[in-house]
Amino acid sequence: MLIRRERAEDAPAIASVHRSAFGALYAREAAAGGLPAPPPAEPPEADLVARLRSDAGWIPTLSLVAVEFDTVIGHVCLTRAAVGPFPALGLGPLGVHVEHQGAGVGSALMHAALGAADALDEPLVGLLGSLDYYPRFGFVPATRLGIAPDEPDWATHFQVRPLTTYEAQITGEFHYAEPFYEL
Repeated sequence: MLIRRERAEDAPAIASVHRSAFGALYAREAAAGGLPAPPPAEPPEADLVARLRSDAGWIPTLSLVAVEFDTVIGHVCLTRAAVGPFPALGLGPLGVHVEHQGAGVGSALMHAALGAADALDEPLVGLLGSLDYYPRFGFVPATRLGIAPDEPDWATHFQVRPLTTYEAQITGEFHYAEPFYEL
């Protein structure tokens, strides 16, 4: 497996990865009774990536794919976000094709994305996600660092990962790139 930057020709494969990954996730959650409504016919994450690509918050160097035998099997991106007046990054979506889940692809993408962000002197990464999965990568509940999402409904699952250049005065309200609010 190789982790590399996304290329323009990867866009259809990336959309397919997110449809596979999130379609399976929504189906599992619906079967377990974890969704208040039926799962979406088309997972919104594939469209989110397309919208992010045309947003001012898009950072091409931080959109990464996992490739196996010339096939894109996973994707993650980091986009410009902010904590109050301070620059930050928002992570997501992170998706791995359902046939490759559980094999370390998501972990490899996470490590690569966080390493790249740290190398670019970014101070902080925020995400909305599983409290069981993301702490293994150093994510903590955002409230521990005085950071709150600008959508109160997200507070229970909103986490941040401070990087090397993080400073304690980076507190306040976290705001993602605009396409996250169009879901």
